[in-house]
Amino acid sequence: MFEAISLETDKVMLTPLKQVHLEPLLKAGSHPDIWQWVFFNYCENKPVITKWFEETAQFNSQSQLVMTIIDKTSNTLVGTTRLFRLDPVHKSAEIGHTFIAKSAQKTHVNTHAKYLLLNHAFEQLNLSRVTFCTHENNSISRNAIARLGARFEGIAYKQRKLPDGTFRNTATFSIVDEQWPSIKENLIAQLSRG
Repeated sequence: MFEAISLETDKVMLTPLKQVHLEPLLKAGSHPDIWQWVFFNYCENKPVITKWFEETAQFNSQSQLVMTIIDKTSNTLVGTTRLFRLDPVHKSAEIGHTFIAKSAQKTHVNTHAKYLLLNHAFEQLNLSRVTFCTHENNSISRNAIARLGARFEGIAYKQRKLPDGTFRNTATFSIVDEQWPSIKENLIAQLSRG
C-alpha cells in the first residue's frame, strides 16, 4: 500500500498532488512540445485539468501515489509524476505519467525525482521490479529513462489505443531489485555532480 508522503533531496521535492497545485501545474504544462507523445494534454485549460485531477489523479493507497515535482532551487512547481499499478503479490509498480516543464528539462530535476521514487520503491516498499513505459517515438523520454540505468525490454506493439483512434507502440524499460544497488550508486554520483 502507498502512503501519501513527501520525498526530497537537496534540490527536488516530491509532494502529493492537491487541488492547490493545479494552477501552477497549468503553467508548468503550457508548452505544447510536452504533450507530443502523451495521451492527452490535461494542462490544456482549467476545466480539463480539474476533470483530470478529480477523475484520474487522486491518491489511492491501493494503486497510485501521484506527486508534484518541485524544484527547490527556484521554489517552483515544474511537473508531476507518479508511482502506480502497484502489485503487492508480484512486488512491482510502474513509474510514469511524468511531465516536466520545458524550462526544467535536461536539468537536475528528472534525475532527482526518479531517484526519489526508485529509492522509495525499492527501499521502503521493498519492490522487486519497477517498470517505465513510453511511446516508442518519444526519444527524449526514452533517453531519460535509459540514463537512469533502466534496461530496455522491447516494444509492445499496439499496446494502447489513443484518443484519436490510433494505437501506441510502447517502449518498455525496467529496473529490478538486483540492479538497484549499482543504479543507486550511479544516480547518487549524478546527483552530487549537479
